[in-house]
Amino acid sequence: MSTSSATIYINAEQNVELQSEDVYVKDIAKLTCSDPHVLAKVKAIKLHSFKQGESKRQVISLLKVIEEIDKVCPNTDVQSIGEAAVMVEYINVNRHKGPLQTLKLVFVACISFFGTSFTIMAFHNDIGINDVFTKIYEMVTGQQGDGYGILELSYSLGLAVGIIVFFNHIGGRRITKDPTPIEVEMRIYEEDVNKALIETADREGKTIDVH
Repeated sequence: MSTSSATIYINAEQNVELQSEDVYVKDIAKLTCSDPHVLAKVKAIKLHSFKQGESKRQVISLLKVIEEIDKVCPNTDVQSIGEAAVMVEYINVNRHKGPLQTLKLVFVACISFFGTSFTIMAFHNDIGINDVFTKIYEMVTGQQGDGYGILELSYSLGLAVGIIVFFNHIGGRRITKDPTPIEVEMRIYEEDVNKALIETADREGKTIDVH
């Protein structure tokens, strides 16, 4: 098949993290073409190189990608079925290694554990959960509650089971294949952040785009 009759389909990602300073077309999108030679040329097109001191985030317009493809493979038909712009983030993996990263991980884990524990205890204290259990015990048995009993034990076990079911994990194992509410909200939050960053870069004229 000749280059002039080749059709290239591009499915661009919204956000891409790279460990390499050079950004190629294959890094930001999935591509397919009936002509393998054209496909190989397009994948190898360099779009950007992160330089020392430069921002580690860069937004690349898909129009710029199409322009670069047309330079290498003129007269090809490019069909975009993905995002209109891609936010590329350069991650220096070696910079994050070391004891400081481990210390940060331990700190975040402690904050999450003790913070959640304090929140649960503060909530129970606000609603007077012990008084509620005492009243229920008196209403059912007709006797004065004499400390922690079956109600408190059942509630504590139920709370632990509820947390496990909500987060859908036991240790490192997932209970079901369905995403948890936390995972869903994190995906929505990530998409909103990516859109905001892309729109901000476009308004500030920092997007790599056609001229």
